Amino acid sequence: MRGDRLLFSGLNFSLSPGNVVQLTGPNGSGKTSLLRIICGLLAASDGEVRWQGANIRSLGEDYSKLLAYVGHRNGVKEELTAIENLRISNGLAGVSLTPAAAKTALEKIGLTGRDSLPARLLSEGQRRRVALARLITSGARLWILDEVLTSLDRSAVAIMKSLIGEHLQNDGMAIIATHQELDLAAGSLQRLELAS
Repeated sequence: MRGDRLLFSGLNFSLSPGNVVQLTGPNGSGKTSLLRIICGLLAASDGEVRWQGANIRSLGEDYSKLLAYVGHRNGVKEELTAIENLRISNGLAGVSLTPAAAKTALEKIGLTGRDSLPARLLSEGQRRRVALARLITSGARLWILDEVLTSLDRSAVAIMKSLIGEHLQNDGMAIIATHQELDLAAGSLQRLELAS
């Protein structure tokens, strides 16, 4: 629900290792709300989200440790460097990350030579890459991604699609809200369209 407006109802889908669900639909159709419900950040007005048969509300932190969520906002602190941002966000998620491991992840996402710059000196696309580097270091089985290709140039889009493909090949799972074609080589793609 958004105010008194019902965004969606009767949704039922499952996801298994090596698979991805692509959420599509017009702006305001509830894609972000659905992702936040799947993450446990919002409560569903009806129904439930289950992980391996159990309601995620009963799993608490055991569930949240299994997922990595990248939303519309990058969550990058302007005064910190890319390495510091990555290490702190991982630390808050309970993942210890050395400066060398952070640097390697940032290089993999295409930020070679930019890792020690304050985020305020990075372009919007480069800040997005810092946020996306969290996926590489999280160790999460389930990636929940909200418009992750926004603000990225062609090179970064290709890197991100490759990372998603690798994640799926390693029995990872993803739920991705995007208006762009994913063209993933690995895994099975299931599309779920929300109406306005």
